[in-house]
Formats: sequence, C-alpha cells, structure tokens
Amino acid sequence: MRTSVLLLFFSIFVNAINGSQFTITEATIDDIHRAFNENQLTSRQLVDLYLDQIAALNPQLCSVLEVNPDARNQAEEADREREEAAAKDQNCRSLGELHGIPILLKDSIGTKDKLNTTCGSYALLGSTVARDAGVVQRLRRAGAVILGKASLNEWYGLRSLAIPGGWCARGGQAVRSSIMKYFGGTCGSSSGSAISVAANMVSVSLGTETDGSIICPADHNSVVGIKPTVGLTSRSGVIPISPRQDTIGPICRTVTDAVYVLDAIVGFDPRDNEATKAASVFIPPGGYRQFLNENGLKGKRLGVVREPFLDSYNGTSAIPAFKHHLNVLRQRGATIVDNLEIANIDVILDSTQSGELIALLAEFKISLNDYLKELSNSRVKSLADIIAFNLNNPVMEKLKEYSQDEFIASENTSGIGEQEIEAIEMMANLSKYGFEKLMKDNNLDAMLTIGSNASRVLASGGYPAITVPAGYESNGMPFGISFGGLKGSEPKLIEISYAFEQATRERRPPTFLE
Repeated sequence: MRTSVLLLFFSIFVNAINGSQFTITEATIDDIHRAFNENQLTSRQLVDLYLDQIAALNPQLCSVLEVNPDARNQAEEADREREEAAAKDQNCRSLGELHGIPILLKDSIGTKDKLNTTCGSYALLGSTVARDAGVVQRLRRAGAVILGKASLNEWYGLRSLAIPGGWCARGGQAVRSSIMKYFGGTCGSSSGSAISVAANMVSVSLGTETDGSIICPADHNSVVGIKPTVGLTSRSGVIPISPRQDTIGPICRTVTDAVYVLDAIVGFDPRDNEATKAASVFIPPGGYRQFLNENGLKGKRLGVVREPFLDSYNGTSAIPAFKHHLNVLRQRGATIVDNLEIANIDVILDSTQSGELIALLAEFKISLNDYLKELSNSRVKSLADIIAFNLNNPVMEKLKEYSQDEFIASENTSGIGEQEIEAIEMMANLSKYGFEKLMKDNNLDAMLTIGSNASRVLASGGYPAITVPAGYESNGMPFGISFGGLKGSEPKLIEISYAFEQATRERRPPTFLE
C-alpha cells in the first residue's frame, strides 16, 4: 500500500455511531470512557477500529507481531459488564480506568492464551507458558482487553550487538524514521510497543526495561514512557535478563494514560517475592493518579545534567527548545540547579568498564534457563538449546547477518562468581557515589536530561524515570525530556512530568512521508 494512501487512512479514520463521530487518532483513555458513557462507542467497536488500523499500517511499521484472536470476545464481555454496571448505579467508570481498554504487550510478557510469547524468536514459537505474567493477571482483573503482542529487538538485542534496533526474526525490521515524520522509529527493545502507540494502532501498551528499553523508544517516538523502580511491578512470567535491573512499565501517549496503567500493574507478587515485597512499601495509599497535578512543579528542585547528554544535539533545534523548556519549568515554580556533573560518568556509560555487561551475561543465562524450565510444548529448555536452534535454522534466524556472539558469551559463564560479584559491587558504588550523591548533595527531587542516554545511569541502581515528548529536530526526529529519581520517587516524577506535559504539550501525531 502506498504511504500516501496510508496517510489518508490515518488522518480521517473515524467511526460514526448513533449520529456522532469518534476518532481513534490521539484518543486517550478518558476520551474512550467518555465515548463509552455517551453510547458513542463500545469496547467491541473500539477493538475493531484498532484491528483495522493495525491491518492498514502494520505492513509498513512491522510493530505488531500478532493480534489476539480472543480480543473481540474480551471486548464483548467488557461491554456486557458495563451494561450491567450502568443498570445498577449508572457509574460505569467505577469498573476502573482500564476496563474495556485495548492494550498491546511486548512479546516477552507471558499470556496464558492463544498468543505466543517468543521474545521475537522462532525458537519459542508454539511454546506454552505456565500462567499469565503477574502484570497480565492484574490487567485482566482491571478489565483490560489484551489486543496482541508488540514486536521488539529479538532477545532484547542480547543475542548479538549486531542486531539492529527493532529487528526480530518473527517480525522483521520495524519502521525507521524515513517512513514517517514526527516519528523516530526504533530504539530500545520495546520499540514495537512505542511505535504502535505513537501511530495510534492502540491506546496504551506495556514494555520492559533492563537498560533503556522503555525510555529510549518512548523518547524516539514522541510518547510517554514510565520506567518504574525495580520491583514496583512484577517480573514473573516475563522473559528475563537480570533480576537486578528488569522492570515492566507503560508506554502511552500521555502521562495520564501511563499513570492509569501503572496503577493497574503495581503491587506485590509472591512469584516475584523479594523484589515486589521490597518495592511495595513505595506504593502510596490511593495509588498514583492523585499526583496528576498541574501545579506539580511548584517547589521542586530539578538538577540538570548537560554533559555528555546534550553533545549529540549540538547544532540542532533541540538546544533552543531545551533552553525554552528550562524557562517554562522555572515559570511553573521549579528551581533549576544547572550544569551538574555525575561522578565517573564515562565509566557508567560504558557497559564494559562499569561491569554491567559482565553481570548481565551471567544473570541472563541463569534467569533464562529458570524461565524456560516452566514452559511446555517448547523445543528449547535452555540457552544452549536456543543457540543450537539458531545454528540449525540459520536462514530463519538470519544467523549469518547478525550472529549470536553474546549468547555464546553468556552460555560460557558459570554463574555468579568472583568476577560477577566484583562487577555488581562496582555498579553499586558507581550509583552510590554518582547518581545518588548528585541527588542527595543537591537536595533534588529529580534529575533532568535531554534524550534517553541517561537511562544507563538509572539502570544498574534500579531507579525510576519518566520521559515526556519535548520537541522535534528540523528533520522531524522527536526528542524527549527525561526525569529520573531515587527509588520509590514515582509520586514526585509523576507530578513533575505531568505538569511539564501540560505546560508544553509538544507531542504531535506522526504523518507518513511520500
């Protein structure tokens, strides 16, 4: 299909119901519930709208791996529940913010249904998970409709550093920025989740992050990404890399929608006992939506780290935009502590020097083998089996083009030994005397950076972050502002990011290029 035709479809696609029109373009959860309550829309009709949008756009974008054959049935059940609630108390919203709302899941988040969970690889195609992932159980209880699985970097890019962003064997190469304007395409392994939301193929999505995999694709696609404190959301039933760094979070078009999703998925899970128990103390009574405060910047202290994060933007329109945003933050009541530096930043940003790569390779083998043991109908039960599968299916998995060097390096590890312990201790010290010292010495509520490269600063310590659309370079490439904080600081980060979003409103829907 020609991109001009896709542009036309994207721009005018609406649904006339009961004499009025509802468009899915940039529709928020609040917009959808309003349409539900005014009988302009049903959840089943909404699912059909998104499935049609996926059918039209996904051949170009390659961001959705598969759609859920039961999505329409789930939507119809949500409609029945809404009708019953309306008959009782006329307050359908009491069912919850996510009730009847379609959501795409990254294809590493397990679902006990007709969908596959493969991390983009043919090696896991047809395997069956033991149960829904912990976050999926919570989404189902909230009444969300599981629309399908989003594409990603195969095995999070950990198979080989040669694998390009957004590529996996099952889905091929996801869109690059040459296809659309106001749309950065691939970056970080949750690329499919971000692309699909940015292109209005779904209302909200879930991604995962070990190091940049939510923040980077959200930044590059002009959407909002929340990377929660590690343990705030359960990792059970999610294909792992590292129990120290893995976290699950929302990717949406607005901070409000992302917070609605976050509220639905946080909480203790006995199958991820240690991490979720430790982090559950951070969850505020009444949840996170109470921090959607337009005056949330008042009294906040924001530390600006320019170097080296501004370097790649020198000479672009991002620099004056960044200056403007700092002024907006001041006008809204924030104190800006500028030109701060993080100790040993060059070491932190180098995964080899920091010890991160050493630790991740060992942790991945241990965690993945434990995950695979719970699968049924699976042709692979270990990392060694996956390596063998790739060797036996080199064309299918493009082994010649992308290799599996990091898989082999991971397989050659022997657990958490002296070298790995030293690497983990090094990362802990880099965090303690780097980011934590920066925050505490300057009495900061958040660290503010442009773009997504600061995600590595936050990764090894399990710290949270929120990225918000902040503008576009002259070629249409989006960039965001990232707010990072200490563990459990989500309430402050939500106040800051929401107030910034409301003051700037920089997001634009993408348009296809000729």
